[in-house]
Amino acid sequence: MARALFGTDGVRGEANSFPMTAEIAMKLGAAVGRYFRRDKNEHRVVIGKDTRLSGYMLENALTAGFTSTGMNVFLLGPVPTPAVGYLTRSMRADVGVMISASHNHANDNGIKFFGPDGFKLSDEAETEIESIMNRGITLSRPENIGRAKRLDDALGRYVEYAKTTFPRQRRLDGLRIVLDCANGAAYRAAPTVLWELGAEVIPVGVSPNGRNINAECGSTHPHQAAQKVRETRADLGICLDGDADRLILLDETGKEADGDQIMGLIATRWAREGRLSGNALVATVMSNLGLERHLNDLDIGLERTNVGDRYVVERMRKNGHNLGGEQSGHIVMTDYGTTGDGLIAALQFMGAMVETGQKASDLTRVFTPVPQKLKNVRYAPGKDPLAEDCVQSAIAKGEKTLGSSGRLLIRKSGTEPLIRVMGEAEDQGLLDEVISGISDTIAGVS
Repeated sequence: MARALFGTDGVRGEANSFPMTAEIAMKLGAAVGRYFRRDKNEHRVVIGKDTRLSGYMLENALTAGFTSTGMNVFLLGPVPTPAVGYLTRSMRADVGVMISASHNHANDNGIKFFGPDGFKLSDEAETEIESIMNRGITLSRPENIGRAKRLDDALGRYVEYAKTTFPRQRRLDGLRIVLDCANGAAYRAAPTVLWELGAEVIPVGVSPNGRNINAECGSTHPHQAAQKVRETRADLGICLDGDADRLILLDETGKEADGDQIMGLIATRWAREGRLSGNALVATVMSNLGLERHLNDLDIGLERTNVGDRYVVERMRKNGHNLGGEQSGHIVMTDYGTTGDGLIAALQFMGAMVETGQKASDLTRVFTPVPQKLKNVRYAPGKDPLAEDCVQSAIAKGEKTLGSSGRLLIRKSGTEPLIRVMGEAEDQGLLDEVISGISDTIAGVS
């Protein structure tokens, strides 16, 4: 059965348009509630959200759907996505829900589901949930309708847990840190954690108003934080996205370090300490060839997956690895959590700074990246530019031009109507020419 609602990371779209309507959210909540009902007296679901205005609407609609099938709902309020995974397990809930469109614009929203183990649902589970929606949902009898309540200490529980992942007997005293929370879900949690560990925190993006999440701030727009790093002579900049499951770092000069560099550092340290399970890192096809070469030089394996942190996690669980992630900044450490966690990944990096005494610039330049270029080409809904002969010919020509000295990866985004055109090659000029040619061809039929 083809899936109409779920993409690569839950259900996502523009708020108040299909599928991000209150009606669909209510039906989805009821279907998920029916799917996770177990033969026991109490059924629990925890629901978190980021700071988008539409979160109120979707939170209420999901609550109505869940309670209609007998689920008791615990509302967490604005918390990072990884907090939902953590609290789903901690509270022995049947299902966890995060209402967020991650790094997308404030007008978008999304719904992500976590199973009782705290991990995101499989493709098979999501397909069955859609099937339940299509077949019709059996509602509970009046006496079995669920209840809903707010969990007032949800944020505090996650803050205390996050601090336990920092090296014992270590503090962040003396470190000046610019922290950009993207006006999103971590705007209270992240500054609290760093301050309680002793850092001097210079906050950016901590004044959400429902409409400014990810707006010229956060991991996708780190320029504001970079300027603040330089102005305040900070030791480090930390840029989270709207739901705080991804991270971009800035060294003391304001230079960016992406997920590949962060994973490279953690993998190198963990391998040296004997902590890297299976002596391998799991990353996606987007990760830079320079990272692969660096790991190979250290006899550390690199396993690549399709794009999407859920596919990284699936491979990690299948093969017993404890470190994986994406170039975009999702860093998954299953020793600490079930999904990408920007704050806890940042704590691992700061732990390395404290233990080694090295500057951020020394630790963020783990390998020399091979020149890489990514262009996003927007297309009209309902169209499939990749099916056009002229596009396929342009791709074939580009592959021939790069030959064995580079590679191309052309794919549809799983969350937006975009074709992502990515390439790598030692010759930057040749790479620019190839990527521009393919992108222009796609734009011409889009």
